Amino acid sequence: MTKKPTKKDKETAVEAPDEAIDPRKAKNTSVVVHAQYVKDISFENPNAPKTLKANQARPQMDININLDAKPLEDENIQGLYEVAIMMTATAKNDEMTFFVAEITYGILASLNEVPESQHHPILLIEVPKLGFPYVRQILSSLTAQGGYPPLLVNPVDFESMYMEQFGKEQGAADAGDKAEPQGDGADKDDD
Repeated sequence: MTKKPTKKDKETAVEAPDEAIDPRKAKNTSVVVHAQYVKDISFENPNAPKTLKANQARPQMDININLDAKPLEDENIQGLYEVAIMMTATAKNDEMTFFVAEITYGILASLNEVPESQHHPILLIEVPKLGFPYVRQILSSLTAQGGYPPLLVNPVDFESMYMEQFGKEQGAADAGDKAEPQGDGADKDDD
């Protein structure tokens, strides 16, 4: 199973802070979840009933998770955001697709008395941790209703996903701030 951030993670409406990111500092803050909901759901079973026969080879699973967070305007609630967990599970073998399940799960949350610099890690680490068990259960039920064994997705380490995506960017930015300018200031590719 593959769980990796994709380009969508970079396109989030909540910008990563410029200063150093330490997700551990974001854990003891006030997050209020106002609602959780299925925003979009799809289950494609394109080759049923052929794929439901008992003698079928076990399919390969590909699971992708993307996160998005965007601020919402509300006159009564400050620091209100919609966090979306988008999960796609595809089961296929060399010959055919068994199923494609797509879920977008929304979490309406507000951050109270949280420094602006900590919003980004909280929204993309802590809030998804709260919603993920529900996404996992919905996917399990969806695959079972599609005629397959329930798909149980392993827990996701959202902190590692975050650091993999944004820690590298922050490390590069920090290195650039500390280095003295050389030459014409053009970026070099050290890889």
